Amino acid sequence: MKYIILGLGNFGASLSEKLTAQGNEVIGIDNRMERVEAYKERVSHTICMDATDEYTVQGLPLKDTDVVIIAIGEDQGANVMATALFKNLKVKRLISRAINPLHEKVLLALGVDEIVHPEQETAERWAKKLCITNVVDSFELSEDFSIVEATVPKEYIGQTIGDLELRVKYHLLVLTIISKQEEKSLVGNKVEKSRVQGVVSPSYELKKDEIMVLFGSNNDLNAFLKENQED
Repeated sequence: MKYIILGLGNFGASLSEKLTAQGNEVIGIDNRMERVEAYKERVSHTICMDATDEYTVQGLPLKDTDVVIIAIGEDQGANVMATALFKNLKVKRLISRAINPLHEKVLLALGVDEIVHPEQETAERWAKKLCITNVVDSFELSEDFSIVEATVPKEYIGQTIGDLELRVKYHLLVLTIISKQEEKSLVGNKVEKSRVQGVVSPSYELKKDEIMVLFGSNNDLNAFLKENQED
């Protein structure tokens, strides 16, 4: 995968490093040369550039880039301008960082695909979500262990938890299963809600569109998720 990340502050730099370490090609951009120099050995490519300059930005390999992430956090105006610019350039997938609720509303109005909240979400969490297609969410318990929500792979549908032998094959524990159910609101509209199954037994049969909540080491989780990644 190829990424362009604008803003090499704490979140942008950490995400750039993690995505690079996972074998992706990353272009990290910042308007401060000291940041560009600081990460040039740890990120695939680093460029000193004004992300709000349309003429300069058009020189980036946008057609070959899978995801553009606006991680600028110090300057809300620059964040909005850069987001609008990349949206206008019709990049494949645009993710932008929100600094406050009003800023988030502006970004949603611009039509970004996803919003990042670095104050609540870690770079490790986003690296998992971006690199592995079937990851819904993740929670890092320590440097070595995480809890991950992953969609049930197609080949697992109809099988029981016991059939999968995830403890034996991958050293992973299925904590629970989350399913989506439609319910009617007070005004009669249909709304989709998540239903947690509680502690699941080995005889529980997996269904389409369900989510497995898995616990294990980061190495084991990554191995399992990459092996069962949806195309």
